[in-house]
Amino acid sequence: MTYPSESAALDADILAVIDAWRSRGVPLSDEAFDDLALRLFEYQRRYNLPYSRYCATLGSETSMPQSWVPAAAFKEAALVTFSTERALLAFQTSGTTDGHPGHHYFETNRLYDAALLAGFERFMLADGARLRYCNVVPNPSIRPESSLGYMMRAVADAFGDGATSWYVQEDRIDIDRLIVDLHDAVRHDRPVCIAITAFALVALLDRLGEFAMQMPLPHGSRVMETGGFKGRTRTVDRGELYRKTADAFELSDSAIVAEYGMTELTSQYYDGPPGAAARTDTSFRYKYAGPWLRARVTGPDGRSVPDGVVGALVHVDLANRASCIAIATEDLGARVLDPQTGETALVLIGRELGAELRGCSLDAETLRDLRT
Repeated sequence: MTYPSESAALDADILAVIDAWRSRGVPLSDEAFDDLALRLFEYQRRYNLPYSRYCATLGSETSMPQSWVPAAAFKEAALVTFSTERALLAFQTSGTTDGHPGHHYFETNRLYDAALLAGFERFMLADGARLRYCNVVPNPSIRPESSLGYMMRAVADAFGDGATSWYVQEDRIDIDRLIVDLHDAVRHDRPVCIAITAFALVALLDRLGEFAMQMPLPHGSRVMETGGFKGRTRTVDRGELYRKTADAFELSDSAIVAEYGMTELTSQYYDGPPGAAARTDTSFRYKYAGPWLRARVTGPDGRSVPDGVVGALVHVDLANRASCIAIATEDLGARVLDPQTGETALVLIGRELGAELRGCSLDAETLRDLRT
């Protein structure tokens, strides 16, 4: 097969998986996932030259195990199967210590759009709500290199009420304008979705606190927290942050959902599962994703560890067709049984606990204690 025909065939198969899950909740068996992952690995090894050379140094020319790349590799090379001159999308990663960012290039937006819309619709909009989107994230019209901004514009275009607003200008957050617009939504009884980082959410709550103000949002409103406190000097316990958010806006626990993603991935995880009842413990959340995105938890030797054991996270994203299928991160986590659903889910531990936790077997109660 030629590169165009092979790429089109892979895209069609991946899109079919995404559409089946989005429209009918069809899962993907382990066997089917592995077969498609191995096809992608062989394809990327042939067409992604930096990745091919990397695999050769690992002795992984013919098999996929342990052939993931660290997320930082996107800052060192253009990890693509095609010429970057043909990139339809180019999202910028965070900078290295010397301030130089990397890029994740996309040959097409079809997989990216399909994955983000499917995940958002099933995890954030299980009730079919059409919301007003208040996006405290970079405006893609100003910063087209922001994957989060691109995501929220696509979401608002697909599911919004037509009155989308943006509140990040350069590096400044316009909290006061956000509060004014939330008041307007309340006055017109328009349910909202506030997409916001944890750090900006703290700033919003602080500003409301200065006025001793509570703002009960219209029924059906929700908050999507899009990231934590990386690089910030001030942090707040997530459980406390969510409780204060619920109190300030009179929201249920289940109306506050954290999204977990990376520029180096095409797909995202969410607190879940879709349509889950409110959880009483807001400090302890289980992460779910569409069946084309799966997490491996690895020990110091790079091998997968059993469920319930903390290790380094490797994300295998079938939608990363034109870059690298498997991305190793600096995050720690564990695959555990969600007692509410009986399904295996991902628990994020974070980075601050250190590598010494890798390989430690921890039960759910201990994991909860570590996150508080």
